[in-house]
Amino acid sequence: MRVTTDASAPWLVVGLGNPGPEYAMNRHNVGFMVADLLAGRIGGKFKRAGKAQGQVVEGRIGAPGPTGRRVILAKPMSFMNLSGGPVNALRDFYKVPVGNIVAVHDELDIDFGVLRLKLGGGDNGHNGLKSMTKAMGPDYHRVRFGIGRPPGRMQVADFVLKDFASAERKELDYFVDRAADAVECLVIDGLERAQSTYNS
Repeated sequence: MRVTTDASAPWLVVGLGNPGPEYAMNRHNVGFMVADLLAGRIGGKFKRAGKAQGQVVEGRIGAPGPTGRRVILAKPMSFMNLSGGPVNALRDFYKVPVGNIVAVHDELDIDFGVLRLKLGGGDNGHNGLKSMTKAMGPDYHRVRFGIGRPPGRMQVADFVLKDFASAERKELDYFVDRAADAVECLVIDGLERAQSTYNS
């Protein structure tokens, strides 16, 4: 599958997660963590986005000035399972083609801290992706942040809604930083370059 990006259009980078302090350090909220770091890098603070049920930061990634890529960072505030509605509303408002959308999310089938970038594909049981795909089709980019599988007989829902383990937290900042680097590389240099650099 080949989906071309529009060099003149802005990018919409969506960190997936659940709103509220009780979810802040959950595995399911790693997308929010990456979005927060990216917002800090461009010197912005999240604010409510008009009628859309989400928070956004607008800025530029890359070289200073007009050569940088215009980007809208977003955190849906609808809870994970309903992410598609807010993302689609932001896509319409900012006139972002689907090929210029990046979803940053947790991934069960990848070991903790490992990244995989791809374009399109299935949702692999991830309800945030399922909602986004239902709203606008599957042809958006994904930055998949590995969280590994639950131990023993722990249910997946319980695992993703738990905080990262203490051993994982020692490395979490490094991996979140690397995921933010991967998003920047994807937006500036394209998917192929980002994959060759960050798909570990």
